[in-house]
Amino acid sequence: MATLNQTLAPTHWTELDSPLGPLLLTADPATGALTSLSVPGQKGGRTVQEGWRRDPALFRAAEEQLAAYFAGELEEFQLELRTAASEFRERVWAALDDVPYGSTTTYGEIAARIGASRAAVRAVGGAIGANPLLVVRPCHRVIGADGTLTGYAGGLERKTRLLTLEGRL
Repeated sequence: MATLNQTLAPTHWTELDSPLGPLLLTADPATGALTSLSVPGQKGGRTVQEGWRRDPALFRAAEEQLAAYFAGELEEFQLELRTAASEFRERVWAALDDVPYGSTTTYGEIAARIGASRAAVRAVGGAIGANPLLVVRPCHRVIGADGTLTGYAGGLERKTRLLTLEGRL
């Protein structure tokens, strides 16, 4: 009988240089859909594991689009994304995808967009903090209700850099 590790395809990954430091990208090997984008020291970020397969060719579109984004030439990513989370988190992440380049929103506004109660703002914050696709799923565009830069799994310095790049700061 096959073990679980033998039946699952290995995670495919690559690392890209960026103004935020090295980016670790993972993808579904069958479809090429991006499954995570992590930065060094990220809270909940991924690290390369034994058995993973380095496959830079699988990430060409992501590499080109990230380079264009960091050069100020791309405002919306056109990448296939694949995440697996609770229905609540998936709704929060879908709401993040709708926050336009160069704008910000609040945790309360995200809660309202998904039809969650005002009391759910803390859970919305937890879902945003668990976003596995930094930069391409723009959790950096979520700020505190008072306009302050709060929480970012990649660190507030990186959040500031991203919002500055987008002309928001």
